Amino acid sequence: MSTNRVQAPDITPGEKIKGPASYFPSITEKYGEPIQHWLDIAADEVSKGKRHSEVVTMLKETYGMGHGHANAVVGYVRAKLEP
Repeated sequence: MSTNRVQAPDITPGEKIKGPASYFPSITEKYGEPIQHWLDIAADEVSKGKRHSEVVTMLKETYGMGHGHANAVVGYVRAKLEP
């Protein structure tokens, strides 16, 4: 069993991906961390009750993440955590 609140999707190289996860390969490449790292950070913040925009801003200001990448990470996390 995973200890991650939100599990990163398994993405096969060359696979056509839709939605926020379509950003994940470029996020991993650009920021040098596996997508699970970013999902864990965002999930921790969302679980503390922070709003979408607050978590996006934190990822941008603390980690230098671009707005589209931060928005994709937070959007994916919120979709998985909220019923």
